[in-house]
Amino acid sequence: MSAVAGRIRGLALRSRLALLVATAVAVAVAAVSVACWLLTRTQLNDELDTTLENTRASQESVQAAWDLCFIGGKPAENYLLFAYLQIVDSAGNRCVGPESKAVEVTSQDIAVASGLRKSALHNGTTDDGDAVRVHTTQQQLRGSGVVLAVSVSRPLDEISTSLNRLALLLTGLAGIGVLGAGAAGLWVARAGLRPVDHLTETVEHVARTEDLTVRIPVEGEDEIARLSRSFNAMTAALASSRDRQARLIGDAGHELRTPLTSLRTNIELLARSEETGREIPPEDRRALMASVKAQMTELASLIGDLQELSRPDAVQGGPLMVVALHEITESALERARLRGPELSFETLLRPWYVRAEPAALERAIVNVLDNAVKFSPPGGTVEVRLTSGELTVRDHGPGIGVDELPHVFERFWRSSSARALPGSGLGLSIVARTIQQAGGEVELRPASGGGTQAAIRLPGAAHPPPSLG
Repeated sequence: MSAVAGRIRGLALRSRLALLVATAVAVAVAAVSVACWLLTRTQLNDELDTTLENTRASQESVQAAWDLCFIGGKPAENYLLFAYLQIVDSAGNRCVGPESKAVEVTSQDIAVASGLRKSALHNGTTDDGDAVRVHTTQQQLRGSGVVLAVSVSRPLDEISTSLNRLALLLTGLAGIGVLGAGAAGLWVARAGLRPVDHLTETVEHVARTEDLTVRIPVEGEDEIARLSRSFNAMTAALASSRDRQARLIGDAGHELRTPLTSLRTNIELLARSEETGREIPPEDRRALMASVKAQMTELASLIGDLQELSRPDAVQGGPLMVVALHEITESALERARLRGPELSFETLLRPWYVRAEPAALERAIVNVLDNAVKFSPPGGTVEVRLTSGELTVRDHGPGIGVDELPHVFERFWRSSSARALPGSGLGLSIVARTIQQAGGEVELRPASGGGTQAAIRLPGAAHPPPSLG
């Protein structure tokens, strides 16, 4: 059985469909044919029984048969010609009428002759071995008072011959139906799978050429149309992902070129000084070393941001858990104070619990605070507020132009006032992605009185869940 199933699975899909259709039609035709044959047989048998029950030998036929067998009379002309006539007495003796065949006497016939039963309907056989249907009833000889069992029987081959012809006819029709069903199934499979063939060719073309611009025409609302739409959506997503990857690589190369060029220039000056023996003035040397250190710091920051964006869970995000936003903000503030020791921080952090990835959320808040530290003037103030689930960070720096606000969360985008400052242009992009994955919103807006205010809104509650309480 498993070998047959394996061979079926090895067939092409259209061949399997055609085979399944032919098999289903064959089973259906066979069931209908068998039911038709059984119904016809039952009907013919019922009609034969009805005919036998309605047939009653005349007194003359019975008397003549009795006289012929037991008295020696002459054959009468009014015998039954369409059935076999036989008389049975209570002792089991029988008298077969002329033009009739002798039928074996059964206990049912004797019971009728003995007066135990009024009639009996059963199958029997002649002395020649032919199957017959027998109907035995009681009849009384006229004038003598003798009660006899009269059996009237007809051959069953009348029915079997018709049934055999019907079986042959049904078998032929079933064979023709199965062949027609197989051909129709193959045609239907080819017509139905034509869109699948087209889809297969398209997939093979994409795999061979990596051309993600190919689209499959969608017609209707059936499963093939859904599959085509899904394929088109998949190729569109892959094309978009590849474009974003290409832009990321191009932008990263562009951003890396500047610090690398500056770093190479400074190192070449230091190397040339060592080779030629010309010492660089101490102040210039310190400036070069500070520049090298700054460029290395910028490279390290850029590489870290790129690693953050290229994490395997960068799209879906890591596991979310309930965390205290006020505690994460306080931890990020400690790091921000180290980066801006000359700045003052005004804070108001009210408890707020959210579902987020702790490490990613802290990095996002650190990036927002770093921007505030970076753009704040020396001795300035950074205002940090967390109330009712909204975290705001406000600096008193130069601010961002209204026309630049729509671009602040794009990768590698930097405002005109930030291009002279260290940074990769990826920080706010990471912030936006992290907050969105946590189900929140983030925006930058001009602050009243100057500067910029970053606002982060995350769904949560002011009290921890019981598991954290």
